[in-house]
Amino acid sequence: MTETTDLGPEDRKIVALARSARARNGVPEGAAVRDETGRTYVAGTVALESLKLSALQTAVAMAVASGATSLEAAAVVSAAETPSDADRAAVRDLGGPDTPVLLAGPDGTVRVRVTAG
Repeated sequence: MTETTDLGPEDRKIVALARSARARNGVPEGAAVRDETGRTYVAGTVALESLKLSALQTAVAMAVASGATSLEAAAVVSAAETPSDADRAAVRDLGGPDTPVLLAGPDGTVRVRVTAG
């Protein structure tokens, strides 16, 4: 387990943004990614009849749609124990295998830090 305070300010920011998206939208997950220019993209779970995306997949899609060419970091707030393979793949596709993926619990405490690889 990694204390959120052990993170740098930019990583704390994306964890806080992901947590607020989850709470504000009342969805199972909230996520935020930071692109190569420092811009952040925040999203919640998408659960439509015709479209289902995790919060992290949605945040990555928003970054791509906005012209991002790489990612510096990603964060997801969820009750899950580990980031899903599909979430890590989405981050890896845009950011590369060494991009850090932070998984925090609903309280904002980072439980897992892995790479997208």
